[in-house]
Amino acid sequence: MGKALLVIDMLNDFCTPEGVLALDQEGKVYAEPIIPFVVQKLKEALAEGWKVIFVMDHHDPDDLEFQRFPRHCVRGTAGGEVIRELAEQLEEKDRAHYVTKQRYSSFYNTGLDKLLEGVQEVHVVGVCTNICVLYTVEELCNRDIRTVVYRDGVASFDPEAHRFALHQMETVLGAIIR
Repeated sequence: MGKALLVIDMLNDFCTPEGVLALDQEGKVYAEPIIPFVVQKLKEALAEGWKVIFVMDHHDPDDLEFQRFPRHCVRGTAGGEVIRELAEQLEEKDRAHYVTKQRYSSFYNTGLDKLLEGVQEVHVVGVCTNICVLYTVEELCNRDIRTVVYRDGVASFDPEAHRFALHQMETVLGAIIR
């Protein structure tokens, strides 16, 4: 059975203290607690020979999304790069694929469908649980791809929305929440 690990938006602007959208309501980097878990899942996926796909928010400088959120992950900026902890795991490894996106769904105008050909099970980690993770999981489930979301591998700046999204993914979409 073909498996893939989908790492969604583990980028500097979401996951580091300098990141434009990295802080929760208490001023803490909300993604920080999941980083060790995501690193471990990446190591396991590479060791098992899974397809590894990094989905990366990647905006034009005048993207309309900036009417809803501050400018973030602008094409060619450090904010849009994969965080150091994950990038270090990929040195000398050419098996990772990189998909850039401009919308919440990792499928919208990205070519992710082609990368997932032959994959029967996708494991999901990343941010934000209630935005890009949720809308990507919805698309995976609509394509009848077995989907596993790791509770310890996803995070959001909004704890209530995080819990709601996990519940929706499990009860409405049929994703497996571990």
